[in-house]
Amino acid sequence: MSILSSVEVQAQQKIERELKRRRSSIRPINERIAKLREESVNTEVKISLERAKLITEFYKSDMAKGKSIPVQRALAFKYLMENVSLPVEDGQLIVGLRGTGVKEVPTYPEICTHSLEDLEILDTRKNMPYKVDEETKELYKNEIIPFWRGRAMRDIIFDSLPKEWIDAYEAGIWTEFMEQRAPGHTAGGERIFKMGVLDIKEEIRKKMEELKPSDPEYYEKMEELKAMDIVADAILIYARRYADKLEKMAEEEKDPVRRQELKQMAEICRWVPAHAPRTFWEALQHYWFIHVGVTYETNPWDSFNPGRIDQHLYPFYKKDIEEGRLTREKAKELLQAFWLKFNNQPAVPKVGVTAEESFTYNDFSKLNVGGLREDGSDGVNELSYLILEVLDEMRTLQPNTAVLVSEKNPDHFLIKAIKVVGPGFGEPPFFNFDGAIVKMLRQGKSLEDARKCGVSGCVETGAFGREAYILTGYFNLPKILEITLNNGVDPRTGKKIGIETGDPREFRSFEDLWNAFLKQLKYFMDIKMKGNDIIESLYAKYLPVPFLSLWIEDCVKRAKDYNSGGARYNTQYIQVVGLGTLTDSLAAIKYHVFDAKTFSMDDLLEALRRDFNGYELIREILRNPDRTPKFGNDNDYADEIAKRIVDTVVAMIESYPPSSVRRASRRAYFLPTTVHVYFGKVTGATPDGRKSGFPVSEGVSPVQGMDRRGIAAVFRSVAKCDWDKTGGALLNQKLTPDIFESEENIRKLAQLIRTFFRMGGHHVQFNVVSADLLREAQRRPQDFQDLMVRVAGYSDYFVNLPKGLQDEIIERTEHMAL
Repeated sequence: MSILSSVEVQAQQKIERELKRRRSSIRPINERIAKLREESVNTEVKISLERAKLITEFYKSDMAKGKSIPVQRALAFKYLMENVSLPVEDGQLIVGLRGTGVKEVPTYPEICTHSLEDLEILDTRKNMPYKVDEETKELYKNEIIPFWRGRAMRDIIFDSLPKEWIDAYEAGIWTEFMEQRAPGHTAGGERIFKMGVLDIKEEIRKKMEELKPSDPEYYEKMEELKAMDIVADAILIYARRYADKLEKMAEEEKDPVRRQELKQMAEICRWVPAHAPRTFWEALQHYWFIHVGVTYETNPWDSFNPGRIDQHLYPFYKKDIEEGRLTREKAKELLQAFWLKFNNQPAVPKVGVTAEESFTYNDFSKLNVGGLREDGSDGVNELSYLILEVLDEMRTLQPNTAVLVSEKNPDHFLIKAIKVVGPGFGEPPFFNFDGAIVKMLRQGKSLEDARKCGVSGCVETGAFGREAYILTGYFNLPKILEITLNNGVDPRTGKKIGIETGDPREFRSFEDLWNAFLKQLKYFMDIKMKGNDIIESLYAKYLPVPFLSLWIEDCVKRAKDYNSGGARYNTQYIQVVGLGTLTDSLAAIKYHVFDAKTFSMDDLLEALRRDFNGYELIREILRNPDRTPKFGNDNDYADEIAKRIVDTVVAMIESYPPSSVRRASRRAYFLPTTVHVYFGKVTGATPDGRKSGFPVSEGVSPVQGMDRRGIAAVFRSVAKCDWDKTGGALLNQKLTPDIFESEENIRKLAQLIRTFFRMGGHHVQFNVVSADLLREAQRRPQDFQDLMVRVAGYSDYFVNLPKGLQDEIIERTEHMAL
């Protein structure tokens, strides 16, 4: 046997051991949940025609005429609740589904009217298709597109934005979240679990009585309250329809056990959401009706979620256990059934740039566990551990989770969560909850509200149930540097989209380059902020969300819509991308051009222009962490530049006055979803040695493969930046599976995470998978359909990802020791 074949055999044996370890870690689930899970995981994703058909029927009818826009929106929601299908998965214990069946996804033509070409792409694309039948295509061709063309929010937005915004968008300077999805990105607070719809209707009635005609906004407020009252009635209609259906199903059911379940489910639907829930089962069903309502009303970034779920559900769980209505195993079964409801609702279809920035079926509902209670005491309870068990057993794409780690939480809780990470399906991520409270206090939240905060979407901190913290789009920092190095010109198109900041060959110091970069950054930030305000005003005017507004504190009290500033706190975020790439690029220029004078600016610019072809030696120097300072290796030379970038970008964003409509403060997140791949496609070669087209760095992670000194060094580098000034910062790390075979290593990892958070880190998540296994999955995708990996702030099936994203994940450094 040759040496090469022996190495190959050893590599294959290692892969097989890793696969065996993954599969042996799968936990048993009961027969009912196993059947429901199989249906959920294996059903293909389809476009459901129903919502688009109904919403178009409504707006074409007389029902919409002569009404204010909020009332129109409310009546449209009521029409949906009266007419949408009422699917019930066989054996399910929770009812309600956005769409006509499991993983059948509605569209929202009033927000984004997909073209026939869009539908064809969705139907036929290799990765993450949405199957589209001929009936849907015909209805879109004959009714949906003709009616909504020019009326949809996407059309209105692009018609309203200035040319310089469009130019920067097309160049890949930024993306725009709300060109295809509505504002959202919020989570439920305790209001959901303590109030029924009838309680809220009483709030609305009292607020109507309080309004004075002398109020200059009297008409607008009264119309919003009318809309809120209509949508409150609408969700009650939806629940009653389900109760009626369940009673009929019970009459026809032959199995006496299932018959009794259906009767009990019908009784629950008669009680919630009309009234506040009384039991654990009612609380789950109550929330789910609200979730379906929010996601039927619009397609919000990101999908609504129940927030601090262990805190909200624990009183129901404890009471039911004590009074003998519930066992721990039954509670687990109900949670598992609840889990699958999320997985049965994939993200709405996205196309073009929006698909590139978030290429996934994952709709980012994030269930939070741990953290602190309202009084500042340890928030971990028995339900926190039970939810971790459910996560470990279910291993579905959705929902996402977040483990909120406080100094007051016991080590046992953190270690339990780390053991769930071990098998390598990417969940759960870890968040510094004490740091999250600091973020909230810095932004002006009360201490009580700060302690009720959590994370949603990927890593984004917000005051749950009280804040509209709306994401506006991703911002490509490395592209700004590229424009700077070309004196305002985008070399990809030859188009001048920036301002003239000087020929880099004439810069005499690094500070000259830095100041030129800041001028370009400020120029583009001005355009982006102006665009944000235009889009915010359009959503406030044309797309109020009275149903979502019912559940966010102070919207009813202020008689203002969520999209118009009704929430107690209002924030507008820009998501900053490419910190590692920009840091390493600036460090390379500073070190080699200005300090060591290894080569000239002219040589570097020519190497970039040629994508390093013929300049391989320069690229080798730039790529070598031993010859060029790199972020992620506890190297102060590079890390100080990263800190300077973070401080400067945050200060610039926060320097803008509150937004025009919601009076929202301006804040920064550092996270990418999958946009780092798209941004790489539109960004040429960069001074860190990255070739044109390769993804830029994601989140606040080091450049792929450049962190060579271990995970502790990465933590020290990242923690030198002040993340308390931001709303969140995403850090991906990849660990070899062998680490998790030792209890001592698991304890070490727990202490490393705690130390990182004490130093100021916001978040960390782990891919526990070898590069060899991922390459094998690329070769044999048919044998790895269930291989899940951590992408950004979410997990996804590896074989469903585009190859460029697969390659980027493979390139991430694999840490083999702690």
